[in-house]
Amino acid sequence: MERSSRALFAALGPLAVGHFLAMLVVMLPFAVLVAVIEWQRLIRIGASLLVTGFGLFRLVYPRHPRALARIPPTQLGLWSFAVAIAHGAGFMLLPIYVGLCRTADLGSGYEGAGGLISGNLRIAFLVSLLHGAGMIAAGGLLAWSVYRYFGLKFVSRSWFNLDATWALSLTFVGALSLAFSLSDQH
Repeated sequence: MERSSRALFAALGPLAVGHFLAMLVVMLPFAVLVAVIEWQRLIRIGASLLVTGFGLFRLVYPRHPRALARIPPTQLGLWSFAVAIAHGAGFMLLPIYVGLCRTADLGSGYEGAGGLISGNLRIAFLVSLLHGAGMIAAGGLLAWSVYRYFGLKFVSRSWFNLDATWALSLTFVGALSLAFSLSDQH
């Protein structure tokens, strides 16, 4: 990060924006799909299978493209968006999000469909915002700590790849969500 604390902190904004937009791109279409009330259980099952399948795919094919290793600061937001999509941001949250938007609160029939749609858009935005804030806070604190206290040589000597952890967490969350979706009788 140009050997500067200022550059490190300046990078957090574009990273947060890219990650946030990646989650919204994935979650907003599903916010609209939740309005299709009678399909909600199947959507949750499909989203769970998608997350589980993506996690398993990342376990089998964990390799990263080397071209994405060094990104200029002007393209950091775009890089954050692309990497967040590739690593499943939003996909992991999707089964949980769809589960938050239950149809049981609608009462009888389709009377509350308009409220459900607008409520779900707010929830999708809030879930994306909270996840993005947590991700950027944890990542920023870790990056600053490494930069400030351990030095950049620490990263090159002791870096470990989190791909397997991400893939396992995607698989676990997808399988757990699938189990909940299949046990739900609504």
